[in-house]
Amino acid sequence: MNYFSYKVLNADGAVVKGVAEGDDIGSVYGELASKGFYILNLKKASNAAAYLRGILLSRKLKRKDVIEFANNLSIMLRAGVPLLSALGDIIATMESKNLNSIISDIKRRTEMGLRFSDAVDAHKKVFPDIFVRLVKVGEETGRLERSLLDVADHLQKMEDLASAIKRALIYPAFAIVTTMGALIFWLAYVLPKIMKTLKEMGVKLPLVTRILLHVSDFTQAYWYLIPLMPVAVFALFQILKQKERTRYYVDRLKLAFPIVKLVVYNKLLALFSEQLRILIVAGLTINRALDIIADVMGNEVFKRAILKSNDVIAAGSRISDAMREHPVFPPLVIRMVDIGETSGNLDDQFAFLSKLYIKKLDDISEKMGKMIEPILIAVVGGLFAVIIIGLMLPLYDLISQFGKAR
Repeated sequence: MNYFSYKVLNADGAVVKGVAEGDDIGSVYGELASKGFYILNLKKASNAAAYLRGILLSRKLKRKDVIEFANNLSIMLRAGVPLLSALGDIIATMESKNLNSIISDIKRRTEMGLRFSDAVDAHKKVFPDIFVRLVKVGEETGRLERSLLDVADHLQKMEDLASAIKRALIYPAFAIVTTMGALIFWLAYVLPKIMKTLKEMGVKLPLVTRILLHVSDFTQAYWYLIPLMPVAVFALFQILKQKERTRYYVDRLKLAFPIVKLVVYNKLLALFSEQLRILIVAGLTINRALDIIADVMGNEVFKRAILKSNDVIAAGSRISDAMREHPVFPPLVIRMVDIGETSGNLDDQFAFLSKLYIKKLDDISEKMGKMIEPILIAVVGGLFAVIIIGLMLPLYDLISQFGKAR
């Protein structure tokens, strides 16, 4: 698929710019002309530039806007309003300009004869994969309004999940930044002056003090590298994640690292439970649901465990027995899945698990400060203890020399 940038006039005479996907320039020209646009300029665009534009557009849109769209459309369809009329009313009242233009394009595509789900699928950088899949299921079953309501409920839970993770990370991030700032200030401003005074007095500097002096000199000379270190580490992780093998080990490290594991592991379990619940409710088979979930987990360890479990389930095994072979699934999840299989209410069990792990993340976000605080105190205390020892030893030698001189 290629990308083409266009500049057109719409029916109101306004200039509209954008990027369209197509096999060739002729197909894109025909699609734009069929929408009633007068084409001013059309040329092939850089795939990288178009991809970046899609990312920036998706970042401008907030999940709450998509939730509002799904919820409002569901309500209007349930009230008997035709789909195209409902889309028109939503366009007229939508506050987000970016989402408004996207919904307008979806409406135009639907008017041209495309299925609503296919029109939404054309904007998959904005709408998550599960949104498109549930809309397709709703069209096939004749219950589109119910599917949209399920989508809104699901996305709201994902929003709550993201908010819980952000709350959990606020205190650690603030504490680390302020601690590093204080340490850099000491090394770059306070220590050099004290060390200069000790040198002028001819005091013999012990090993610890000399190490501190070298660290201080380095900090003064290359202070600008310190803020770049987190960026470099992040970039290194992104490079490592390009390969499946290294991505697996990076994700495995996340699940093993203390405290980080609490956030990442519970988030993955909540995501797994909620996605599986919503797909089962939508009527997808367990094998198809697991295939979809494996691609959206964002963790290679979980992805492999889900795909291997799915292979065993496809061969005739029970879901709980297949999951039991993989340590990433805790006993509680396996036990609830076992009960769900026996009683025939798997969706209720996954609904319970989803609420449970989201609640755990909420609790972790509230307690994260108390968990991080003793570690930070120990680390900061250790660092400043070394600094104080490095300063006190030469002062002790200096006082001893004055005592002997008397």
